[in-house]
This record gives sequence, structure tokens and C-alpha cells, in this order.
Amino acid sequence: MPEDELSRTSHSNPGKSLVNGIKTNPASNSPKSSLSVPMGPPVYVDLAYIPNHCSGKNTDPEFFKRVRASYYVVSGNDAANGEPSRAVLDALLEGKSQWGENLQVTLIPTHDTEVTREWYQQTHEKQQELNIMVLASSSTVVMQDESFPACKIEF
Repeated sequence: MPEDELSRTSHSNPGKSLVNGIKTNPASNSPKSSLSVPMGPPVYVDLAYIPNHCSGKNTDPEFFKRVRASYYVVSGNDAANGEPSRAVLDALLEGKSQWGENLQVTLIPTHDTEVTREWYQQTHEKQQELNIMVLASSSTVVMQDESFPACKIEF
């Protein structure tokens, strides 16, 4: 096949697109649709940032089953947009409960929100059972005319 024809066929595949390297049909790309992502071994990392400011739009228990971190950063601070999402924090508990090993996990909220406070208080027993610690901010960073809480993390 000539190179220009190969180029055209590989770039123009009507009705198909790539999502995370997997061919999908755009008609089935609704939020939370089930992509046939093959199961593989979980990925272990030191630090993971919970996607989309801990919004429930694209983070579910499957994320926490597959991405196993020693530290998860929760950065949401927009209650109007559901950030952070209580459902995502609950998904952490659900996902971690299926690890089959009781590794220490530290949750690092970057903002003190009502959602994280309520979740912490209401699920504290479950957190202890699953070996999850929520790190409270103990420092303040001051930059120009702004100050904000900060956490120091050492590896």
C-alpha cells in the first residue's frame, strides 16, 4: 500500500476514535460508559493526584482499585461543582477495601472543606480499619498578599 494511502486510512476511520489508546465508538462515549479496558495488575505509585479536583465526573472505585498510592492528593475546593466529591472519597474506601493488602494510605486534602470534614468524621472507623490516614495541614505558606495551608511530604 502506498505511504499516502496508508496515512489516509490510518487517520480517517469514520465512527471510531481513540480513548487512552483504545478504539471506541463515539456513540457509546457517554460519561461513565463501560470501555472494554482489559484488567491488568494494579499500578503502585508513591503519590497520586485524584483527577479533576476530586470531582465525581470521572473518578470511581475502579480508579482506586487500579491506582494504588501511598499518598492521594485531594485538591477540590468548589462546592458548587461538587469538588471535592463525597462519592469520590467513598470510592477511595470501596476501592482500598478490595486491595487484599493493608498498605498505609495517606490522604492529603489541599483545602479544608465541609465535605472532607464530614466524610472524615462519618467514616473515621472505616478509615482506621483500612489503614487510611487523613493528613491535616499544619503549616501556612505566605506569598505576597496571600496565605494558604500547606503540608510537607517526605519520601
